[in-house]
Amino acid sequence: MNYSTKRNLLTGASGFLGKAIFSESNLDFITIGRSKHQDICFDLTSGIPNLPNIDIVVHAAGKAHQIPKNLEEENIFTNINVIGTKNLLAAFSKDNLPSKFIYISSISVYGCDMGHFINEDHPLLAKDVYGKSKIIAEQLIREWCKDHKVICTILRLPLIVGNNPPGNLGKMINSIKNRYYFNIASGSARKSMVLASDVAKFIPKVVEIGGTYNLTDGYNPSFYELSHMISNQIGRAWIPNLPITPAKLIAYFGDFFGDRFPLNSNKLIKMTSELTFDDSKARKTFSWDPTPVLKAFSII
Repeated sequence: MNYSTKRNLLTGASGFLGKAIFSESNLDFITIGRSKHQDICFDLTSGIPNLPNIDIVVHAAGKAHQIPKNLEEENIFTNINVIGTKNLLAAFSKDNLPSKFIYISSISVYGCDMGHFINEDHPLLAKDVYGKSKIIAEQLIREWCKDHKVICTILRLPLIVGNNPPGNLGKMINSIKNRYYFNIASGSARKSMVLASDVAKFIPKVVEIGGTYNLTDGYNPSFYELSHMISNQIGRAWIPNLPITPAKLIAYFGDFFGDRFPLNSNKLIKMTSELTFDDSKARKTFSWDPTPVLKAFSII
């Protein structure tokens, strides 16, 4: 590996968004991670890596898509999202500083289950372990960049959409394929989301200026629209609807069975509450003009 021609570092390159950043951002990356397929095979939770001279750091590594069931699982979020970030920052000395640092954060830092066009000035009120770990990582990076005069960019992302998505979107696709998905209260609740490819292409634009930005597709599809788009692609014409009253009854019983039950009160709130984010700051500053998810997302 000729590091002299590769001046940018990407963490999380094997992850869902990391793959898109690596292939679609038009930046030439050295990658670091636990996989032997990375340029630098190193677990950031285990210590401080030795790094070559770097110009741009894109820190996309992180733990998500899981609700911890015990303290041990909670500690995994802290180790990866906080300790891993500390160790990455510690790898750079005053003689080996990058000029720019981009952190892939999450709208989870706001701690909101519902809301309409929440902007970057909203207080960071996350109470879950994932959201709190992202808040701490943001603070560490922002302070470090300020102390070392490094241009700092923080991207707070909602649901990320692309081929073979993980997390709740992947579960939604599988449940529609297996015919056990249903919309609740007509699926009218809208959620912010963004294409992974659009995030990747935005990075070279934002990196020179920095700042904190929400990114969305600007349309914020409803569950009804998203589910019917998916069902049409797989040749299933009908998505059943569950009215809110029986949904509440099912959720009540689901609270006694835990997160594995198809519906509980927490899931019901998320599926029936609008949660959208304001990306006007990115639009005004960089002419952010993403592709609507409903027009571009293909699962086949």
